[in-house]
Amino acid sequence: MLIAEAITKNYPTRTGVLEILRHVDLNLADGQSAVVLGPSGCGKSTLLNILGTLEPPTSGSLRLDDVEPGRLDERELAGFRNRRIGFVFQEHHLLPQCTVLENVLIPTLVRRDSGGAAADRARALLTRVGLAGRLEHFPAEISGGERQRVAIARALINQPALLLADEPTGNLDRRTAETVGDLLLELQSLEGFMLVLVTHSERLAGRFPRRYALIDGALEPLAASA
Repeated sequence: MLIAEAITKNYPTRTGVLEILRHVDLNLADGQSAVVLGPSGCGKSTLLNILGTLEPPTSGSLRLDDVEPGRLDERELAGFRNRRIGFVFQEHHLLPQCTVLENVLIPTLVRRDSGGAAADRARALLTRVGLAGRLEHFPAEISGGERQRVAIARALINQPALLLADEPTGNLDRRTAETVGDLLLELQSLEGFMLVLVTHSERLAGRFPRRYALIDGALEPLAASA
């Protein structure tokens, strides 16, 4: 499970304290998903960074798989994040000098025992996202939507318990965005990971059974879509 309780995030400024998140609670179990709506600058990415252990909260507690990441040292935390959390960003962040297959395999490089099993899973994931014929292509040789599908496969290569998606369709045209949104939800259903997605797209958010809005730093539940 993912259990975030009373998460706050403040940043000091010259004139005082800037409050980004205020006592945010969010609980998810295996196979559950949630979407967080809000305009740019409201703190959505900060929330994902905290859930993904990329930065600590000012106060509050976070548990994932019965582990409190805040109690781990830097090396332990990096290993935990690599094994248990996947990230999909608005920008795909693929390495241009690596092929599609190599990009997907990058998160496995720290695991010396991954070997052929990792390559097999990478090929299977790329086939599942419709890129079986693009394994040896470089990012510059495929479309924006295809690059984002590679990023999704890369995020799932280590079979994470939690997938965090930060505006994953923000740079895509409407049709491609819908394809990527469909793909994320299909893979979440098949693999059973927890999914938290942040977006400003009401259309994409409407696909999720659990919807929240981040308003003035507080996470407010929204009614389910009709």
